[in-house]
Amino acid sequence: MVFMEQSLKRRIPNAITMLRILIAAAFFGILGGYRFPDQGILWGNVAIALFVLAAMTDFIDGYLARKWDVVSMFGRLMDPFCDKVLVLGTFIYFAGPRFSVESWVEGENLLTMATGIYPWMVVVMIARELLVTSIRGVLESMGHTGGAKWAGKIKMIFQSFALPLILLLVVNCNPEKHESVMLLINILAWMLLIITVWSGLPYITGLVAVMRKNV
Repeated sequence: MVFMEQSLKRRIPNAITMLRILIAAAFFGILGGYRFPDQGILWGNVAIALFVLAAMTDFIDGYLARKWDVVSMFGRLMDPFCDKVLVLGTFIYFAGPRFSVESWVEGENLLTMATGIYPWMVVVMIARELLVTSIRGVLESMGHTGGAKWAGKIKMIFQSFALPLILLLVVNCNPEKHESVMLLINILAWMLLIITVWSGLPYITGLVAVMRKNV
């Protein structure tokens, strides 16, 4: 009986982790039905709810795994993978044509993003994730822990808050018509970029420290 209970406790966090990837898939599929500024507003709002639900599962599975002391190799691999699919996929969508705004200024066609997220920002964020993943792999191969650092957790918490908020503002407040809304969106977008880049610094300094000890 105790063995069955322990086995069940081990499976529940992993099942919640895998549920997140399914919710993420539904989020991207439904978000595809929205086109700024007013096409498929209902789909846009459903997508917001799905993102929030997916983000909640990230905290629930980690909390249960720690509470029941059932942290597994599967969870250590799949949890960050599911997070990256959800977050990086959202950044890519936000920098895509469904959120683009065309305007003419002095005869020149300018393309801006209603989400405040531009392709170059996505490149920076993907580069950060690739670099951190590489550093963690090197550290673990050298016998050092490569788990999520506090800065990475802060980054994930802020992303889980800021991304659905940006989508909420874009879908329901039309930043093209309200400068204050566009300003808020741009602030959130730049904070996302800055916090994401900043959260990678502890991994870099940790690697440098380990390399110095091994010299």
